[in-house]
Amino acid sequence: MSWLVGTDIGGTFTDIVAVHSGTGDTRTAKVPSRPDAPVDAMLDAIAAIGLQPGDVTRFVHGTTRVTNAIVQDRLPPIALIATAGFEDVLEIGRYRRRDLYNLDIPPKAPPLVPHERCYGLTERLDHHGHVMLAPSEAELGRMVAWVAASGVTSVAVSLLHAYANPAHERLIGERLRRIVPYVSLSHEVNPEAREYERASSTTINAAAMPIAAGYLSELEQRLPLGPGLQVFHSAGGMVSTATAKERPIVMAMSGPAAGVAASVQIARSLGLPRVLTFDMGGTTTDVCLIVDGDAAMTDTRMTGDRPLRQPMLAVHSIGAGGGSIVQQGAGGLSVGPQSAGVEPGPACYGRGGMRATITDANAILGYLDPDAVLGGTVGKGIRVDVAKAHAVVAPIAAVLGLDVVDTALGIIQVANATMARALRRVTVERGVDGRDCALLAFGGGGPMHAAGLADIYGLSDIVIPAASSAFSALGCLTADQSFVQQQTVRLPLAGLCQATLSAHIEALRTTTTAPLLASGSGVGAIRISYVAMMRYEAQSDTTAVPFNLPLDAAALHADFQALHLQLFGYATGEPCVIEGLRVEARVPSSTCIVMTGGGEGHAPQLRRCSFAGARDVETAILSRETLAGIVNGPAIIADAWSTVVVPPGWQAVAEPEGHLRMVRRPA
Repeated sequence: MSWLVGTDIGGTFTDIVAVHSGTGDTRTAKVPSRPDAPVDAMLDAIAAIGLQPGDVTRFVHGTTRVTNAIVQDRLPPIALIATAGFEDVLEIGRYRRRDLYNLDIPPKAPPLVPHERCYGLTERLDHHGHVMLAPSEAELGRMVAWVAASGVTSVAVSLLHAYANPAHERLIGERLRRIVPYVSLSHEVNPEAREYERASSTTINAAAMPIAAGYLSELEQRLPLGPGLQVFHSAGGMVSTATAKERPIVMAMSGPAAGVAASVQIARSLGLPRVLTFDMGGTTTDVCLIVDGDAAMTDTRMTGDRPLRQPMLAVHSIGAGGGSIVQQGAGGLSVGPQSAGVEPGPACYGRGGMRATITDANAILGYLDPDAVLGGTVGKGIRVDVAKAHAVVAPIAAVLGLDVVDTALGIIQVANATMARALRRVTVERGVDGRDCALLAFGGGGPMHAAGLADIYGLSDIVIPAASSAFSALGCLTADQSFVQQQTVRLPLAGLCQATLSAHIEALRTTTTAPLLASGSGVGAIRISYVAMMRYEAQSDTTAVPFNLPLDAAALHADFQALHLQLFGYATGEPCVIEGLRVEARVPSSTCIVMTGGGEGHAPQLRRCSFAGARDVETAILSRETLAGIVNGPAIIADAWSTVVVPPGWQAVAEPEGHLRMVRRPA
């Protein structure tokens, strides 16, 4: 047997998609996640599709293991080595308020490394990387003795201007690796200016290294696949477990990035110029913008109130998933960010949940099949108990003076409005009119909320992909292998020194191709892409501008001017600077999977459902596997992977590729 497997470990369920490399046979399943034993959850998923670990030859997975540890502040103690005088860089941070006009906010989170575990090393480089003061042997000896006495097993090293010259960090790394198992060097993690963000990223990476090493080592032991065992990373590709152990922060947005990667392929295949991805899972909703077949990228995001700087897909996440808890406060109803998770889960799952969630509202409105089994076979899976959903929503309804159905409709409306704000965040801030986009809805709850969200936001075209509930797992399996690195170079565009530019590019090419070569990819299969991080001389923030080699400085300047005008509404004749370079090495995937059905289907049925403006109406319950022609709402279209809600005023049609297309009904 030769099976290729992709898995996505979500907050509520672990999804799996497998394809046989010879026959093309596909299998998929969904099992409850096990936050305290993620490897066991993956083995449960393999068993759920009727396979043994020995049947698998390639296994790629997305995980929130590292992200959860950061957000929940469950990181082991570490030490920080910084340039003398900059030991308190994490404590000082940036003078920024998350809520500018809100005085009633919690205090700033304490630094990841307290002052007593920060060491100031006597050394200094200037911003060009020239050595002003080299560390002495005596100073290095004192540093080693201090680290040994601290008792930590992981150390972050972030020296001033190490991005311009890593010599001192390399020297320190050699000494530290003799006494501690985990060392994180800033010029490897984030070779860029901005000492606070670089130090923050390096310390997060150092703290995550023991977690990633233990988790991935267990996975390697229980699935000994060698190069066939890979991890999905935040920039939309996959890398080896060895690379992930050294750079665990690449897994920070692993699962959501996999769904975006799969969405890029669909956007290209359907010829959709602008797409908004809408991934609603059990705990969060993740959205991203795709323009002309390329997903938006960013280089910084806040994770657990701490900046994490590295190139990654620009996925915006909010705490609004199927398990998000509904609260009634002074300002009315709100959903999330607290979640019922997998234990106890929504009340309608019958696992002890006692608080109303978005899923409970969907159950009350009739969208979920009470006879269906979620996340496993009969006896192991979860059945929907509508009565339990009524019981937890009823107290909220009593406070509001409404009946339970109207309250459930209100919960869905609040949830959709919350998610619409996330869509505006990834469109308006990039100068894009989101109403011109198609909505690609997936995840456990995406197809249920897609039409309601489209109504609020003003969208008119929705695509529900095949295997939509396991779409991120599918993305893990079909995405390219890739690695990306970004580095500060500060090269004035006028009179650009091509030799200096070429030296920087070659160094980045070596860094980004090394993980792919180590995984067995041939040099000829690797494709390289280049991006210049451009700014005007007086600016501090940059704009990403793609370019090809050999670099044409005039063309790069024109592209920067045009993009700046599009994003910010103006462009000037000021001198420009290439602040940084981003290089991505990629091996295109040869795995192609066509998901066309999840079962044998069933005959059309009727169930009473409620929608905005249409309560308690007879609604057709259709099988996606046997769908033919145009379906006018109200209707519920279900298969083994998802439940698609087609409300009144919308219609759906099955496309040959296995996707479902939804548009508003003609007047």
